[in-house]
Amino acid sequence: MESPPPARPWRPTRAELEAADGRAIPDVIAPGLKILFCGINPGRYSGATGRHFARPGNRFWPTLRAAGFTDRLLTPWDGDALLDAGFGITNLVNRTTATAAELSATELREGAVRLLATAERYRPACVAILGISAYRIAFDRPRAVLGPQPEPLGPSSLWILPNPSGLNAHYQLPGLAQVFRELRDGLEP
Repeated sequence: MESPPPARPWRPTRAELEAADGRAIPDVIAPGLKILFCGINPGRYSGATGRHFARPGNRFWPTLRAAGFTDRLLTPWDGDALLDAGFGITNLVNRTTATAAELSATELREGAVRLLATAERYRPACVAILGISAYRIAFDRPRAVLGPQPEPLGPSSLWILPNPSGLNAHYQLPGLAQVFRELRDGLEP
């Protein structure tokens, strides 16, 4: 039986990163969240550490802080603090790959079905999918644009946000923070 990764930050070796291919990681989730953030799938760093958005340079955590979702910079090891703030994380496809380009359209569509079931079970106020291209394929919405979507996802409103990966050159941290802030502001009463 494979031993779980340490409960604190660590830097996986190249061999550990390569061995992470195909690995699933646990959702950070609870009933009744304000927002359930949904990544495309775990990258190798996340697969190796068992933590979402774990690769150094991923801008998810700094974006949450810059957009005003959290009052301090959280890390991949702060899942309880994220839940306490009313936010959670899941993925469309829970299979570690080196890049999201390794996912098939079928996997993404199956992920959409799984995400709907997750939304129905946990009932977050909003599901925010991080990656417009993956959303367009998974939900067969080729013309979708960023922002709030006209159709809900089960009981939850649905937003599409840019992927915070460092590989997404279309958005730097200030631009990501602005788009994420629009979600935050759109959900506040």
